[in-house]
Amino acid sequence: MEEFHKVRRLPPYVFEQVNRLKADARAAGRDIIDLGMGNPDLPTPPAIVDKLVETVRDPRTHRYSSSKGIPGLRKAQAAYYARRFGVKLDPDRQVIATLGSKEGFANMAQAITAPGDVILCPDPTYPIHAFGFIMSGGVIRSMPVAPDDGFLPALERAVKHSIPKPLALILNYPSNPTAFVASLDFYKDVIAFARKHDIIVLSDLAYAEIYFGNEAPPSVLQVPGAMDVCVEFTSMSKTFSMPGWRMGFAVGNERLIAALGRVKSYLDYGAFTPIQVAATAALNGDGSDIAEVRDIYLKRRDVLVSSFGQAGFEVPAPEATMFAWAPIPEAFRDLGSLEFSKLLIEKADVAVAPGIGFGEHGDDYVRIALVENEHRIRQAARNIKRFLASIGGNRHNVVALNARR
Repeated sequence: MEEFHKVRRLPPYVFEQVNRLKADARAAGRDIIDLGMGNPDLPTPPAIVDKLVETVRDPRTHRYSSSKGIPGLRKAQAAYYARRFGVKLDPDRQVIATLGSKEGFANMAQAITAPGDVILCPDPTYPIHAFGFIMSGGVIRSMPVAPDDGFLPALERAVKHSIPKPLALILNYPSNPTAFVASLDFYKDVIAFARKHDIIVLSDLAYAEIYFGNEAPPSVLQVPGAMDVCVEFTSMSKTFSMPGWRMGFAVGNERLIAALGRVKSYLDYGAFTPIQVAATAALNGDGSDIAEVRDIYLKRRDVLVSSFGQAGFEVPAPEATMFAWAPIPEAFRDLGSLEFSKLLIEKADVAVAPGIGFGEHGDDYVRIALVENEHRIRQAARNIKRFLASIGGNRHNVVALNARR
């Protein structure tokens, strides 16, 4: 049978090829060090788990919950924004709980996109940023991901040459996969442009708390007037090591939040109430859990950069996120990121994410996730060092001659 329309619009899932190879290697008894999927390995802090257990014992919490989030949770998220960014939010009209930021993005796309609407999306970027809109009938126009002097001219060209005029612009800083961090001045320029041209801004701030310098990443909603055009998405997955809990938020413009809420009201009853209560406790905490998670990722980052560099695989130190965006070593760059990722599994027992999975401009890179402890990261570096030493400059000893980009 012919594939359904929306399924047909989606490209092959690149990561599945790596995942299949990884599963086959493990089935054969090999110890694969998985630095590919951004799946946090750290346990959720005990106090959050205790609150979940306490709440789940109350049978009243076993009923349907609230699609937009229980009031206490929305108030806690508004209080977090006030403390962290100095941004005032109305928890009833400007905050909605989502089943992770991924679901929030996908349902926002459903809410606002008409067939043929043009969406400005960075490349490379986290796949849902583009494919949520593709599944909703939108058309993607790629934008540069670096928040530098080239971004605004590219934005101007996009508006000038897009027919129809772009509906929305996606921002993602700190960025997954590139780890770029944007400044408040950058956001000011983007918001001024968006207001002038009546463009919606959707900001993914999932990695707001995973940063390694002295300056915490800002929120675009700190810019005066941003609330007129912008919604920002956050997640508790990385900040509180709660990935499987599926808890996130969308905050910002009332009209856009209402549209998202309307769509969600037809699709779900929200997260399980005990999860929402535990998430409320996490947001109302003293911040020590966040600082501890950040410190662990910092130590892992430093070990990764140092040990991989000594192995002959240079990895630039990311400023933020739980990822490193690493150029493929020159000797292997012509293979492309997918074949190089397969090669690392086959020859070094190390899994990484191919950059092509995040967009065509990512094909010279792989994404390395900080989801193994320091010992395992050093072990991965030793495996890679042995592999690089074994080829002795003659790559054809280990790579099929017909492997192409």
